[in-house]
Amino acid sequence: MESNHAGHTGTGFVNFDAVSDAYVEFTVQAEQPGATKLDFRYANGTSVDRPLDVTVNGTQAANDLSFPGTGAWTTWKTASVTTPLAAGTNRIRVTTSGVDGPNLDSLIVTPQGPTDTEKPTAPKNLRKDKEPTTTSVSLAWDAAGDNVKVTGYDVYQHGQLMKQVDGSTLATTVTGLTPGTGYDWTVFARDAVPNVSDASNAVTIATLPAPPDGEAPSVPQGLRATGKTATSVDLAWTPSTDNVQVTGYDIYRDGAAAGTSETASTTVAGLKAATAYRFKVRAFDAKGNRSAFGAEISVTTAGSQAGGVPDPGTVKTLASGVDVAWGVAFLPDGSGIYTERNTFDVYRLTKSGQKTKLGKVPNSQTTGGEGGLMGVEVSPNFATDHYVYFLHTSSDGNRIARMKLENNALSGYKVLLDGMAKSRYHNGGRLRFGPDGKLYAGMGDAQNDSRAQDKNSLNGKILRINPDGSIPSDNPFGNAVWSIGHRNPQGLDFDSQGRLWQAEFGDNIMDEVNLIQRGGNYGWPNCQGTEGSCAGYIAPKKTWPVSSASPSGLTIINDHVFVATTRGQRVYRLRIDANSDLVEQKTYFEGTYDRLRTVEVDPDGDIWLTTSTDKDGTAGNDRILLIDIVYSNGMTPTPGKPQPTSITPTDNALTPDKPTRNDSTSRHTTPPPTTP
Repeated sequence: MESNHAGHTGTGFVNFDAVSDAYVEFTVQAEQPGATKLDFRYANGTSVDRPLDVTVNGTQAANDLSFPGTGAWTTWKTASVTTPLAAGTNRIRVTTSGVDGPNLDSLIVTPQGPTDTEKPTAPKNLRKDKEPTTTSVSLAWDAAGDNVKVTGYDVYQHGQLMKQVDGSTLATTVTGLTPGTGYDWTVFARDAVPNVSDASNAVTIATLPAPPDGEAPSVPQGLRATGKTATSVDLAWTPSTDNVQVTGYDIYRDGAAAGTSETASTTVAGLKAATAYRFKVRAFDAKGNRSAFGAEISVTTAGSQAGGVPDPGTVKTLASGVDVAWGVAFLPDGSGIYTERNTFDVYRLTKSGQKTKLGKVPNSQTTGGEGGLMGVEVSPNFATDHYVYFLHTSSDGNRIARMKLENNALSGYKVLLDGMAKSRYHNGGRLRFGPDGKLYAGMGDAQNDSRAQDKNSLNGKILRINPDGSIPSDNPFGNAVWSIGHRNPQGLDFDSQGRLWQAEFGDNIMDEVNLIQRGGNYGWPNCQGTEGSCAGYIAPKKTWPVSSASPSGLTIINDHVFVATTRGQRVYRLRIDANSDLVEQKTYFEGTYDRLRTVEVDPDGDIWLTTSTDKDGTAGNDRILLIDIVYSNGMTPTPGKPQPTSITPTDNALTPDKPTRNDSTSRHTTPPPTTP
């Protein structure tokens, strides 16, 4: 190996000596059998041809393949031969013909035949293998089939990849689980491309309960208020101790349960201004042992605040008996439209609680997991065109479609964009019109992470199309793709500068919120949050452990980002500062309303919040909540959503005028003091 001539691509190149039968051998893995082009990159600074013989797996592919002079030892060219390769491992050997060989730099392998697009069959008979323990579950399944070869199996627990094994392994044990917890398991097969199979049958297997533990944690001490607004109180206390581990704390307000907290602090929201409340806290462990309550304290909320900060006030139920209300959008009259993911129904809902069924979205299908009827968005020009947009799963994949809403009925179904693969999990689903009048969509990788870095694939992306489904001329890659490197993006909204913010489900390490740039690469699957090989990718603006988030919905009010979480069962609020960072995190409603799916600000400046109570397995057990958002300074909201402009996107997302929705503040305000 030498490296004395410039221009080679690796750490060195092979300098053949004039020794008969000297050779170099490459080991190449082929995804499928077929004709393959072999390009040997070389330099030959002489005027004499230096041929090499080429064999593949011992069979001659070329006799005296010509490697003519390149004019200089720093001038690199290629010599090529096309030859069949076998599926799997191939040995490619180049041998001198008794004379000096060229300086050989690298081998480039390019399949010439059609790409393998056939996915493996779904693994069957997923079942319990060994008996579970307190922290592990053992699974077994029957082999999947493939037209070439199954190279591996992915073991999932409700959308989270837990383990990968090779294609010859048909059983495995997943460890590190929580005692006494039921887990929803499925297995997927993949080939070398990789094509990913449909899901196996689903099985629910619970870990064994933790060992007997009758000892309660110690009583929390030192409960105190560390801050307050007109609608919330921040509490903190000295952490409790336990013989095993403190799992969390119950928060009580005026003698009734008001939520939980994983840590020794919390924010209790949904309060009234200038009102006294009584708070107390107790600790609990994994076995449900609970301490006695610590000393109760009384705190009076503030009467006013400065700065127009949006604070969650009182909460009421707008609709109950709802089945996975996935998307929420608003009509010009202020009423909401919501979609039910599993029933494919679309409803209109007023702030007084009046519910009207508008119809179903045709050609919708579930995936037995996260697919179905998902995002909904109302046209910015609804008053004249009456269009409502949907993102849903169909028999041939995920698609964006448009319908007309007239006289409380949907009609005129039209597909605007399809070609997005579907899977049981990772279907994305959120829609949002930008202030540039374009429609943006979050599309998951459909459990094939290689798609996220493929600019020609619509999966693992933020997409951007015109309202008629055509591709905007300023999209970065000539297709519907706006940004790449996403796993399962869902929440989308624009800030006061017209920049797009996005919430994304991580895998098993961390979830994230991103500031989206035109053509930006956000790293998946090489980088998850800030973990992995993250150099060269755009870093997230905020991350959380997956157990504390799983963010599905995102909305922005006065440059405060609200994020609704499923697994975390809470709403986060963060402020966008002058450096485009997310600061001053507040946590609301933790453990109060179960799993939270969608958060949207309405034309009045209040928040609609939907639930996904039980991992979406029971029909009709969800709610749509109305959260009264309280502002200050007596500002009056301007109803309506951002209208399209003639803004030209920049490399840093968009830079239009402030969207109306983020310019507004609620009519539920604290009046400014009068001057005598």
